[in-house]
Amino acid sequence: MSNLDSRYRESFEKMAPVTVVGAGPAGLACAIVLARAGLAVIVREWHKTVGTRFHGDFQGLENWSDRQDVLDELRAAGIEPSFDCHPVRDGTAFDAWGEAYPVRGDRPFYYLVRRGGRGGSLDFGLLKQAIAAGAEVRFADRATAANGPTVLAIGPRTADAIAAGYVFETDRPDGNWIAFNNTLAPLGYAYLLIHRGHGTVASCMFTGFKHQAEHVERTVAYFRERAGLKMRDPRSFGGFANFRLPRTAVQGGHLVIGEQAGFQDALAGFGMRYALRSGILAARSLIEGIDYTALWRRELLPLLRTGASNRFIFNALGERGWRWALRGLSRSDTGERLRRLYRPSALTRLAYPLATWRYRVPLKDPSCDHADCGCVWCTHGVQEAAAHAS
Repeated sequence: MSNLDSRYRESFEKMAPVTVVGAGPAGLACAIVLARAGLAVIVREWHKTVGTRFHGDFQGLENWSDRQDVLDELRAAGIEPSFDCHPVRDGTAFDAWGEAYPVRGDRPFYYLVRRGGRGGSLDFGLLKQAIAAGAEVRFADRATAANGPTVLAIGPRTADAIAAGYVFETDRPDGNWIAFNNTLAPLGYAYLLIHRGHGTVASCMFTGFKHQAEHVERTVAYFRERAGLKMRDPRSFGGFANFRLPRTAVQGGHLVIGEQAGFQDALAGFGMRYALRSGILAARSLIEGIDYTALWRRELLPLLRTGASNRFIFNALGERGWRWALRGLSRSDTGERLRRLYRPSALTRLAYPLATWRYRVPLKDPSCDHADCGCVWCTHGVQEAAAHAS
C-alpha cells in the first residue's frame, strides 16, 4: 500500500470486499489492479477454470488503436505480460480476387496470444497474477445476486460476429495471412496464424452464420492453395463477439466491463485491449473515487464510435472498396495507417449518425434464428448467455 495516498487506506480497511463476476481478461485485469492496491477482491467464475470459451486458438492483442504500446499500457497499470505474446510486424493480406498485399510496420500491429486455460495463455497468465496479488478466485461459483461493491464481467450477451475454424499442429514456417473475401467470411475476414509449429485458421463472419461450416471449409481450402497450409491433428473451435454502443456501463448500480458492456471494436472484432482497459478503468474508479462513466467515456467511447462508423463504411465499400483500402495499407507503414483509421475524422463523424441508425442492421444476422442452425452461437452461446442470466 506504499504507493497509495494515506487518505485511501482508512477507507479501504472499512470497505467490503469487491466482487468481480467473471474471470475473463476484463475481470482478471480489474482484480489484479484492485488487489495490488490493497483492496480485498473475490472473483466469482461459474466455469471450473479460466478460458473455457477458447481452445488454445491464437488471437491478436491489437496494438494499432493507440500510440502507446499495449504491453506498456498494461505495465503502467501494474499488469505484467506474463503470458506468451509474440509481436507481429508483417504479414500478407489477400483481396477477393486473390491478389496478395504485403503489410508491415515499424512497431507491432498486434501481439499474438493464445487463449484458453493452459499455461502460457493470456487467460492463465492473468489468473496467476490475480492470485499472486491476493485476489480470491472461486471457480464453479455462479453469482445469482450482487451484494456490496461489484464489477460485472460475464462476457457477450449475443453474437454480432462469430469466428470458427481449427487449431492444429504444423511444419509450416511462421506467418500471418488474412483474406477479405465474402465467399470465405461474409462482411468479415478469414485468417491463418502460425507460430512455432502451432496454428489457427478461421473464418470471422459478420453474417451468414447458418453456413458456418461451408465458410470454414472454403477458408481451409483457400489457405492450402494460397499459403501452403498443412494441418496435423486439427481440432475445431469457435467463438463469438458482441458489439454495442452502450449508453451506460452501470447495471443495478454495479460497474460493467468488457464485452458485457459492449466494449468491442465493431470494425475488426478485436476487443481484448478494450476489455483489459475497461477492467483497469473500473478498478481506478473504485480505488480513486473517480466516476466510472466519465473514465470509460473519455478512454473508450471515441474508439467505439469510430469503430461503428468504420464498420458502416466497410460494409458500404464492398469487395472493390476493400481492395482499394488494402492497396493503401500496403504502400507504407500499415500500423500507422491503421492508427489513423481509429482517430475521429471528418468522414467518421459524417458516417456516425448513419452508423448509429443502422448499427444493429448490418451486425444482426437473420440466418442465426436458432432453427436448424449449427453455428457456434446457436450451439454454445445461447445456452451460455441463458446460464449467465439465470
